[in-house]
Amino acid sequence: MAADPPPARTHQGHLPRPGQLPRRGAHLRHRRRQHLQPDGGARRGEGGGLLPGRRPQLRCGRRGPWPVRRRLARGGAAHACVDDRAAPTGRVAFRAAVAALRVTFLVPYPPGRSPGQRFRFEQWLRLLPEGAVEADIRPLYGPAAFARLYEPGGTARKAAQTAAALARRLVQAHVAKRADVVFVYRGAFVLGPPLLEALLERKVPVVYDFDDAIWLGTTSDANALAARLKRPDGVGRIVAGAAATTVGNEFLAAYAGKFSDRVHVIPTTVDVERYRPQARTPHELVRVGWSGSPTTSVHLRTIDGALRRMLDELPVELVVTGDPRFTLPGAPRVTVKPWQADTEIAEVGAFDIGLMPLPDDDWSRGKCGFKALLSMALGVPPVVSPVGVNTEIVDDGRNGFFADGEDAWVAAVGRLVADPALRARMGDAARETVVARYSGQQWAPRFREVLLEARDTGPIR
Repeated sequence: MAADPPPARTHQGHLPRPGQLPRRGAHLRHRRRQHLQPDGGARRGEGGGLLPGRRPQLRCGRRGPWPVRRRLARGGAAHACVDDRAAPTGRVAFRAAVAALRVTFLVPYPPGRSPGQRFRFEQWLRLLPEGAVEADIRPLYGPAAFARLYEPGGTARKAAQTAAALARRLVQAHVAKRADVVFVYRGAFVLGPPLLEALLERKVPVVYDFDDAIWLGTTSDANALAARLKRPDGVGRIVAGAAATTVGNEFLAAYAGKFSDRVHVIPTTVDVERYRPQARTPHELVRVGWSGSPTTSVHLRTIDGALRRMLDELPVELVVTGDPRFTLPGAPRVTVKPWQADTEIAEVGAFDIGLMPLPDDDWSRGKCGFKALLSMALGVPPVVSPVGVNTEIVDDGRNGFFADGEDAWVAAVGRLVADPALRARMGDAARETVVARYSGQQWAPRFREVLLEARDTGPIR
């Protein structure tokens, strides 16, 4: 007489998200040496030998339908199988495996180069606990191409670099489908309709992030010809198909909200542990500074008249960081420096007053206040245009000044130049504002929450 079958052997593994298991069998995670166990759960005779019949096995889910395998990968399983070993009345026991959230980042620029990337997702990834997100950052342009991207001329070279970037991006997009989530910053490709995003949104949850009013189609003067090939109207199409969209302010959220209700405002932030007020060395002139890039220095040029008057009427020097080609012909005491990552804190921290002028238009209303936040985190009081998110960041007269018009700019800077104690008080209040409301430490966990929500939502299209 044959003995009763032993209890079904348990196999510890990872159970993907509820509702994603097919009805036949249970998907399990296992080591390769556990892949085939011919006697696992089989009926045995009195002597312990195997009874005749088919030997139950672990059937590898990698050989099953692709949708099943993709669901398993999204759930975090590294290797999945269907268990045929259990007796008819047996149940498979599981122990949940904790796996990092795997995110592929399709971004325009190399890491550490663009302020939009550095003070959004790059910073948040660094501030999250180790292993919380397994990030695979895939830039469109390499460091060499990016270094010359905003130089005037070189149209043929830029065209060749962009063609090579497109070929590279096609491969990256194919690989990205294996991730739990794909994060797209501004767009998967800089030109043409959003075809890559549409393909990705059908296969994997996409989180779409932008921190400028990019639907307006603004292009730098150095790349004016590329404007004809851009399709800024595609922004709404990407938002509609994304599992989640993250933006830097309410103005951007209002636009994105026309196409989706899965929109989250996560402001541009500063790592307040790294960006701290610097020890100040005495100097004869009050240092008025601006830090940006060749594409944003056009905003500084909107107050050329006020800058000339400051330099003529006040004991100040002007330091411009980030656009080596900036000039103010005929003006004295102007220093222009290239931006460098390793000197950024020291350079901006040495300002006595920070400037952030903006024209009053929709493009400026899409800005996220980074220049003000950077100087404020370092204890430098800002003078800013009262446009867009600047009116939320700066409390006029407490942690900075508003200035609208040439006379107002000269008067605001003049008050700070004449009163070192006022500069110190405003600098302290500015720092407190960033720590309380705009710190990377505060917002990094929210960023991960959005990624997890997108993974759980799944592809939208």
